[in-house]
Amino acid sequence: MGGADAHQNLEGAMQRLRNLGIPESRIREIRETGGNPRTLDWPSPATGDVIEKRIINGQRVRAGDELYRIADHSHVWVIADVAEADLTALGLGTRASVTFRADPTRPVEGELTFIYPELRSQTRTARVRIEVPNPDGRLKVDMYADVVFHADAEERPVLAVPVSAVIDSGSRQVALIARGEGRFEPRLVKLGRRGDGYVEVRDGVTKGEEVVTSATFLIDAESNLKAALQAFTQSEAPK
Repeated sequence: MGGADAHQNLEGAMQRLRNLGIPESRIREIRETGGNPRTLDWPSPATGDVIEKRIINGQRVRAGDELYRIADHSHVWVIADVAEADLTALGLGTRASVTFRADPTRPVEGELTFIYPELRSQTRTARVRIEVPNPDGRLKVDMYADVVFHADAEERPVLAVPVSAVIDSGSRQVALIARGEGRFEPRLVKLGRRGDGYVEVRDGVTKGEEVVTSATFLIDAESNLKAALQAFTQSEAPK
């Protein structure tokens, strides 16, 4: 066999090793030493923990077979359920404080990296993904956690009422405005963000108006309010 053929065969063998994912440093070592090793170090393409092993010593494998499943746990994902009404306040990059039930004294700061496109119709919630650092490995898969989002970096004043002041039928939200002398006016409202027992009112109530803060209790106790709400609902029903 001529020198050209030998060189071509050598280059073909080297290329086959490259196709198998053998690092260039190992290929160069074989080429320089001229050895024919019976085994080759085949490093993983990712650094992490082996979470699944699908091969035993001496087993024959084919291209495409999964040998090991490796996960990098230096960062972990926290999947949180967010109420439908709160989604508009969140976006990619929103910061979050995550407190794990297993270690409530050390909250972890993370970042919202993905909002899942579907909404759960049973709970009216959407799932979001928060990425948090885990350098010491103390955070484990399937741990429970509580999440607080820092939606706005800049605070701005908003009009808000206690959550108990809103009557929510599912399709509409109503607040009761006190008109004096025992008279109340049901008012359709548009709501925004929630927090600390309050809900933002974006439309339907103006600053200075008196709002009944225990609306659900008063409706059950006062027949005149029941009648007022019934008339209001009928007048707003689609024709």
